[in-house]
Amino acid sequence: SYLDDSKYMNMFGLSVGWGKRLRWPDDYFQLSATMAYQRYMMKDWQYFHITNGNSNNINFTVALTRTSTDNPLFPRHGSEFSLAVTFTPPWSLFDGKDYQNLATQQTYASDYNRFQEEQADKYKWIEYHKWKFKSRTFTALSSAQKGFVLMTRVEFGLLGSYNKYKKSPFETFYVGGDGMSGYSSYAEETIGLRGYDNGSISSTANAVSSQWTGSRYSAYTAYAYDRFTLELRYPFMLGNTTIYGLGFAEAGNAWSRVKDFNPFDMKRSAGFGVRIYLPMVGLMGIDWAYGFDSIYQGSSGWKKGGSQFHFVLGQEF
Repeated sequence: SYLDDSKYMNMFGLSVGWGKRLRWPDDYFQLSATMAYQRYMMKDWQYFHITNGNSNNINFTVALTRTSTDNPLFPRHGSEFSLAVTFTPPWSLFDGKDYQNLATQQTYASDYNRFQEEQADKYKWIEYHKWKFKSRTFTALSSAQKGFVLMTRVEFGLLGSYNKYKKSPFETFYVGGDGMSGYSSYAEETIGLRGYDNGSISSTANAVSSQWTGSRYSAYTAYAYDRFTLELRYPFMLGNTTIYGLGFAEAGNAWSRVKDFNPFDMKRSAGFGVRIYLPMVGLMGIDWAYGFDSIYQGSSGWKKGGSQFHFVLGQEF
């Protein structure tokens, strides 16, 4: 069962980083580099791609960011941009293994134990290259301190592979909902998209793809995503305690194959909400959103996202 202590997925990791504020093109830029190691340890873990075994992830990240906002709690001017690439060594290029002929769907059906052994060997060392771009801009629509502020957001994420027969089951994108919960395996990047259930956008991406991933629980993951947001904010209280309301229109999607990425194919939603920042507590909020497009909902078939409530605690995803 889900609460069975004999079944687990444990993660261990460490990282070391370096960062430097740049003076060109202006003083708002920062360059950073990180080297990290994660180890995933699984035993009878039926909620992910690999049931038993250990996987290792040695990766390097280089990121260029620019932040020029005027206030961390309620920005009225400025922007935030980040471009990051994360990559691992291309283990499959020099380990001599024939990944094309390892553990096929037929093996899974005829010899499950052999399939799991080959999966554990296949993913002992994880490999991928991951590209992410994120931006937010803030524009005050009046000179008044409590006037409306327009926030725009654009995001893209791609998880590529060196060998198409060894696509990483880790570091994928779990897209949809409030970005805080759901069936995420804890080894994925959670992306919110209001107006839809948690993970439903990436789940739909797998439902429309003929690609077989080897485990029914990996059907919530995606290898590419995008998200676009227009949000109109109005502050009710500013200071140590900050409260503001918002109305938004949002769109985005996810794909199980990078080659299917299409920024013009979007799942749309709109709604409104409120945010409260309290000292010693942090950020809290609630949104109501309506999803206008159909998504795959398992045995229920294809249905609109419809009316959804989403909660925010600590940070927005």
